[in-house]
Amino acid sequence: MRANAIQWLELADKVWHYRRDCLSAAELTELQAQTQSLRRLVHEKADRMKLKLAVESLEGNLRSLGGTHYPKSSLVENVEFFLVAAIVILGFRAFFIQPFKIPTNSMWPSYYGMTAENFPPEVKAPNLAGEAIRFLAFGAKRREITAARAGEVSADFFETGELAYTVKAGRTWLVLPTTVREYTFYVNGEPSHVTVPLDFHEVDRVMRETFFKTNEAFVDYLQRSQRDGIEFKRGLLQTTAGSDHRTRVVRVPLNRTVQKGDILLRFDVLTGDQLFVDRMSYHFMAPSVGQGFVFRTGKIDSVYMRDRNTGRQIDQYYIKRLVGTPGDTLEIKDYTLFRNGQPITGAAAFANNAQRVDNYVGYRNELSLAAGQTMTVTADHFLALGDNSANSQDGRYWGFVPASEVVGRPIFIYYPFTRRWGPAR
Repeated sequence: MRANAIQWLELADKVWHYRRDCLSAAELTELQAQTQSLRRLVHEKADRMKLKLAVESLEGNLRSLGGTHYPKSSLVENVEFFLVAAIVILGFRAFFIQPFKIPTNSMWPSYYGMTAENFPPEVKAPNLAGEAIRFLAFGAKRREITAARAGEVSADFFETGELAYTVKAGRTWLVLPTTVREYTFYVNGEPSHVTVPLDFHEVDRVMRETFFKTNEAFVDYLQRSQRDGIEFKRGLLQTTAGSDHRTRVVRVPLNRTVQKGDILLRFDVLTGDQLFVDRMSYHFMAPSVGQGFVFRTGKIDSVYMRDRNTGRQIDQYYIKRLVGTPGDTLEIKDYTLFRNGQPITGAAAFANNAQRVDNYVGYRNELSLAAGQTMTVTADHFLALGDNSANSQDGRYWGFVPASEVVGRPIFIYYPFTRRWGPAR
């Protein structure tokens, strides 16, 4: 009862400070007298009944004088609670710790991006219980395309050889707006669609494994078709929904005939590593070579920072590893990254890449860091490379990261629940 009385005293103080310029002298005197009486009883540790009577008397006074502060409906209290919680969460996210999801596998095997686990029609897929367990543990979400009619299966491909897609608006959890890729397969011209996150790039691989077993078999099929003089249908595809931009595509038969309702593709999208990013430290200390490095890409001026099929500027959060600060000179020789003439140090990934151990593939000579080429980091910029150098579009392609675009460093992988769970490497 004393704890309850203290809460009422706090409310009375709030009404006093917020409403005293609106109340009469008599009302203020009465409120002050009842507040002091209850405060004295709390201080004297009065018995329960005396406290109860004093609280009831004060409560009646506050009900008539409290205005918008008392009484409050449950709706108002709930709205206030969630509003304050949202402000705290958004403020904490903006200035201290931000959740971040690894989108691609450019940092593999240090961090995993989204990957696909393929379940071709001839392979038994997990049942509903298995799906639920996989969703909770690994964030796995099922994607499945079925034939709309019987006939021959085909799909459109960009002239780059990549399976064609359209960028369009979508929904996360059926509510939150997002942007997705939509892939379309045709059975005798009848389309069937599947949508995946914008950063998911493995539908092409899943298609090749499902219809041709290997990428080599798919390439061989295309070459044989060309030798046999088979002409594929050509056309234009609207690559961004709602725009007039269209890209040349080729309609390629996928060498399979199906019945209506047959499964064309079936796979799980496994979530990338989700981690917390420390946004605070870099306000007080400079980024260190070897740290994981999160930044935005919207101000990186490079053709490689534009979607090659839609031409749109890529403005996303990226994560690489910091390898160069202003004034550093970088070079790649024999799978080893050199910084200022010496093998780079500061992270286990550097040594693992140099020795090509533990699934690290070694640094590769590409573009700005081609064999014999060096890069010297300019003022107010940083150089970042991916740990998976053979499959990373990084600073070798698009250059340096402006200091203004630096976000922070990863500190903890909190999901999924794999052996990588724990402090970020």
